[in-house]
Amino acid sequence: MANFVDDLLRIDRKHLWHPYTSMTDPLAVYPVRSARGAVLTLEDGTRLIDGMSSWWSAIHGYNVPEINAAMEQQIGEFSHVMFGGLTHRPAVGVAERLLDITPSSLNHVFLSDSGSIAVEVALKMAVQYWIADGKPEKSKMAVLRGGYHGDTFATMALADPENGMHVLFNDHLAHHFFIPRPACKFGQQWDPSTMEPLQQLLDKSHDGIAALVLEPVVQGAGGIYFYHPNFLQEARKLCDRYNVLLIADEVATGFGRTGELFGCNHANISPDILCVGKALTGGAVTLAATVTTTTVAETISSYGDGALMHGPTFMGNPLACSAANASIDLLLSSPWRQRVHGIEDGLSRGLAPCREFDSVRDLRVLGAIGVVEMVHPVDLATIEPMFVEHGVWVRPFGRLIYLMPPFIISDDELEQLTSAVVKVVASLSC
Repeated sequence: MANFVDDLLRIDRKHLWHPYTSMTDPLAVYPVRSARGAVLTLEDGTRLIDGMSSWWSAIHGYNVPEINAAMEQQIGEFSHVMFGGLTHRPAVGVAERLLDITPSSLNHVFLSDSGSIAVEVALKMAVQYWIADGKPEKSKMAVLRGGYHGDTFATMALADPENGMHVLFNDHLAHHFFIPRPACKFGQQWDPSTMEPLQQLLDKSHDGIAALVLEPVVQGAGGIYFYHPNFLQEARKLCDRYNVLLIADEVATGFGRTGELFGCNHANISPDILCVGKALTGGAVTLAATVTTTTVAETISSYGDGALMHGPTFMGNPLACSAANASIDLLLSSPWRQRVHGIEDGLSRGLAPCREFDSVRDLRVLGAIGVVEMVHPVDLATIEPMFVEHGVWVRPFGRLIYLMPPFIISDDELEQLTSAVVKVVASLSC
């Protein structure tokens, strides 16, 4: 076994490029043998409580019988057919389920491969909408600083141009309009002055703005920042007043993570375009969707040959759609809201000791999201092995040590996660 693992790691280190890492000086990787529930088992038998839900997607945990059964049944029929000119029950099922649980004004679904592409499609929808409406000059986006919307060139342009992870590409990206992230935080008393930057931008530049793009209530990989739901309500009003579309990027916030089924539900607003991904399939396989209104769809379809100019090879993949149908059904039939609230309580209690450390700038919890923000950036090469030694899988970034565990995590497993974070943060504070 030791030789096998050594060979695996040697080949991996020599040839495989992992996300956001150097090829010549890679970070350590840990070979996984199996995964079930909220536990990852490594090749050497080490068991790790998963605090990441595989980048926030595995909301039901791993090796979920219902999702496995749906995929096994589908693979026995066909694993893929092109979506151009063909359709199938799994894709139609995803559309039906998404339209049942998203705002009633959303009626049309475009399926794609990943969250980044879902946002890319949303941007194309917005631009094509205004071209079809006779206003091609409305081509720029209004964006909140501190956001993250994906890794394609179009979506990288929506990242913070000064502090975002894609600063390296600034000279090669489209330029959009940025406003400060909402100053009024989730849970604070609402301050109407929070809307002034957006109001001023739209008042001055709405003729050139196609859409406001935001992550509802929780900004994800840009800093896991929680802002007041009233911002969404007022932003919806401003977009209507200034004739600007509203795009809600729910790739990270969708399917219950924030305590509501979608982030928009905290404010009871409906966007013109909504993007989902990550937890859409329960983390079993990649799939995403962009959902829009009849007004947007019919306007785009009224221009030229009416085609929305996008079409991934694996669009509407039946295997992925089967997983999504099973995952959505499982979520809705489960006590997911009770579970998320229980996780919220457990994170709040378990991480509370971190407030006492001078190295901690902030501690915040919302739904099944817990964040310890450090004063200084953490060294991933140093801190990740410390978590593994404590029997947990936590993947910090920047100054953030955060937890987004599966909804099915047990109380004991959650306590082990939070205890490990407290111990590691304490060691960093010595």
